[in-house]
Amino acid sequence: MKQLKLVFFFTLISTTIFSQHQQKPMKDILSEYKFKTYSLALDSLTISYIKEGKGEKTLLFVHGLSSNSDAWSKNIQSLSEKYTCIALDLPGYGKSSKPKANYTSSFFAEVTHDFIEKLGLTNVILIGHSMGGQASIKLATQHPEVVEKLILVAPAGLEQFSETEGAMIKSIYTTDMVKHTTDEQIRKNYALNFYKQPEDVSKMIEDRIKIKSSSDFEEHCGAIVKSVSGMIDDPAFEDLKNISQQTLVIFGKNDMLIPNRYFHPTLTVEKVGNIALEEIKNVDLKYVDESGHFVQFEKPKDVNLLIEDFIEGE
Repeated sequence: MKQLKLVFFFTLISTTIFSQHQQKPMKDILSEYKFKTYSLALDSLTISYIKEGKGEKTLLFVHGLSSNSDAWSKNIQSLSEKYTCIALDLPGYGKSSKPKANYTSSFFAEVTHDFIEKLGLTNVILIGHSMGGQASIKLATQHPEVVEKLILVAPAGLEQFSETEGAMIKSIYTTDMVKHTTDEQIRKNYALNFYKQPEDVSKMIEDRIKIKSSSDFEEHCGAIVKSVSGMIDDPAFEDLKNISQQTLVIFGKNDMLIPNRYFHPTLTVEKVGNIALEEIKNVDLKYVDESGHFVQFEKPKDVNLLIEDFIEGE
């Protein structure tokens, strides 16, 4: 009997070791991005990024929560014909490092600033979506010398949350909740980003499901949760009046995520847009019909045209 137990014990240990050995990090599990990826060392971080085009002006794209640089592929495909287009995977996301960090908007802003400095980028038009929009506000105000123009796509940071609301959001958004999201709920979560979900969103959904088996998935879940807390604890509303760059704000008219319908049921997308008009000195505000929160992916032609017109305008 003891011998059988011993055999069972060693079989269990061997199986566990084999299983752990088989696990791969997210960067090796994610589907191939549409464009070639590069990597850059920033101190202890490895930052993955896309670079396409050779234009004089550089468009630097910053993705939102639970996303990565490949989310900008439809924009880069067209805009890279005229501009140098770069999109990075923020720390904690995509193929970049997943460090122990506070993941505030200012943290992302500093990493992106270091990224700009390391690559020696000039004439940068900074383009941030959702959480990446809030980080872009921080970067544009904390390091205005590196940002020529600012484009905010469905940005977080305009809508304000009370201390009580923020505490409730943080209590709901836990690592376990993110880690154990079912496949069905993942699909529902993605659907909320769109007015009419494009077929090629299936790649994003499949990747989100696949990465549950990655060796660093728990670190990624922690990054998501800390990013939500970071947006609440490091708000950008007071920074809006300090934006010196000419700014374009784009919203999908049918955005279901901004504003937050649970906490602010009487707030509309238009009212959030008006905050930008009231607080930012030099701003253009545009809406895209029949599109949701992920407007740049759902209506890339419309958004690309708005971006190009804004860049080329005086």
